[in-house]
Amino acid sequence: MVSEKSAPVVLVTGGAKRVGAAIVKRLHDEGWRVAIHYRASADAADALAATLNALRADSAITVQADLLQTATLAPLVEGVISAYGRLDALVNNASTFYATAVADFTDTDWIALIGSNLKAPLFLSQAAAPHLKTTGGCIVNITDIHAERPMAGYLIYNVAKAGLRGLTHALARDLAPEIRVNAVAPGPIEWPDDGQISAAERQQILNHVPLKREGGTAQIAEAVKYLVCDANYVTGQTINVDGGRSIAL
Repeated sequence: MVSEKSAPVVLVTGGAKRVGAAIVKRLHDEGWRVAIHYRASADAADALAATLNALRADSAITVQADLLQTATLAPLVEGVISAYGRLDALVNNASTFYATAVADFTDTDWIALIGSNLKAPLFLSQAAAPHLKTTGGCIVNITDIHAERPMAGYLIYNVAKAGLRGLTHALARDLAPEIRVNAVAPGPIEWPDDGQISAAERQQILNHVPLKREGGTAQIAEAVKYLVCDANYVTGQTINVDGGRSIAL
């Protein structure tokens, strides 16, 4: 049994809710210590950390940062190092998602969508790289199947996720051989109840999914677990977890 003080450490951005929380819990189940990043979801992050620490003392911490503020990204990583003394994996999960029509987008939209989906993962990876080299660690980026096949009406989001896919490939080259870099691309996975996609639109999407059903956060977490824990000869790759949606668009 690995002692808690020597257990590997992962930082998951946007780790308090939905996909991020599922990733946190799945890696914690594997014996990892987890740093749960949040921007505004302090209550959810604290509750998740408390639950995990009740299972294994000192196995979870919360770290707060606004990922659009580049100056906070290196200190975010250093906060994890200060708490746990090492970093073995970075999961760039935090994301902003909303529609931007060609005629209507603004510089504010560019800053928000590129900032959270591409710029923050880039600078977090830069800050994490020296520590990941020491541990022979890895980076997993959460992209989107629409990085390859754009979704109408979401111009800047599509561009940002396409950039994140490209970043995955570029980092895999530049950080090898010490650090592996891969991505997971979700398809229709437990849509948030924010009204952006109506029930009718969701059903229309599912009608074109070969497996004819919506996926769950657990499937994304399992793919991340594979890339982090098991795939020691895999780098520069993207796993689509989409029920076959990407081959039916």
